[in-house]
Amino acid sequence: MTESKTDPRVLRTRKLIMDSFIELSGKKEFKDITIKDITAEAMINRATLYYHFEDIYDLLEKALSEVLLVNLNYDFYQNDELNEEVFVRIFESITNFQKSLSNRCHRGYEDTIARIIRDQLEIIFYKMLVKQHTTEKDEALKLTAVLLSWGMYGASVEWRRGSQKVPPEEFIKLAIPYIRTGIDKR
Repeated sequence: MTESKTDPRVLRTRKLIMDSFIELSGKKEFKDITIKDITAEAMINRATLYYHFEDIYDLLEKALSEVLLVNLNYDFYQNDELNEEVFVRIFESITNFQKSLSNRCHRGYEDTIARIIRDQLEIIFYKMLVKQHTTEKDEALKLTAVLLSWGMYGASVEWRRGSQKVPPEEFIKLAIPYIRTGIDKR
């Protein structure tokens, strides 16, 4: 009898593998982490790792995506509309996520981190926009979600590069009036 991928034991093993990988990424650069390192840290065999993940890149992507989703607390955002409080909380979540990754992680896979953050933000923004604008064209809402996700990610990079002396909440609040009302003063 084979276990399903929703079996609690299978889910625990998957989490153990991802936690072991995240632990190792705090000690080594991504390019230096091997499958052997991960299996030793998780105390599993190679076949078990490959049952859950295609390769080390699949593991990297899924581990970071799940950590980010926990940071974003996605369930909370499913019911909210896009307002100042939501923008601030999303921005705080992604800056906390980026701070939680060591500098070693950022050097090793900056592009992957950027794509994961943007993809997750795009999903959240799109779902919120659809709830708020049920009569709008889908392409317009998708494009707006892309713009918001790239903009929010770009602001988090800017904050991380030099403005960390200002709390994330204060930093993003500078732009919110322009995001919400647009650039035209009427």
